[in-house]
Amino acid sequence: MKSRETLIRLKKFQVDEKRRRVAQIEGMIAEFDRMAVDLEREIKTEQERAGSTTRAFRLSDLCQGCHDRRDNLKRSAMIARPARGRQGALGEAFEEMKKVELLDERDQMREREELAAREQAELDAIGLMRGTARA
Repeated sequence: MKSRETLIRLKKFQVDEKRRRVAQIEGMIAEFDRMAVDLEREIKTEQERAGSTTRAFRLSDLCQGCHDRRDNLKRSAMIARPARGRQGALGEAFEEMKKVELLDERDQMREREELAAREQAELDAIGLMRGTARA
């Protein structure tokens, strides 16, 4: 029984760890997206300040740097997005944990039923002894 409890704790730990990783990745992607939007806004502001809204004109160094950073952030977000598949791994870990918990619950129920059956058998035996003693 101890090994089952240890296994349940291990599975819970694995689920929690995967949940933390998924949350961390989701937060990182959201931060990348937010930063890319901020950089896009900064690019537009710089283009307007330079008097140009087309790419035909040379943008200032700041604007070019913003473009580069924005592109890097978008690339990083695209790389991180497949890691969202970790949610599938989280679901699998959760399912494994539930299976172990259900097995443990079933074993505990079986033990309670066996104990109740033994107690009932003892009570039946006592009842039979009293019944034969009276006769």
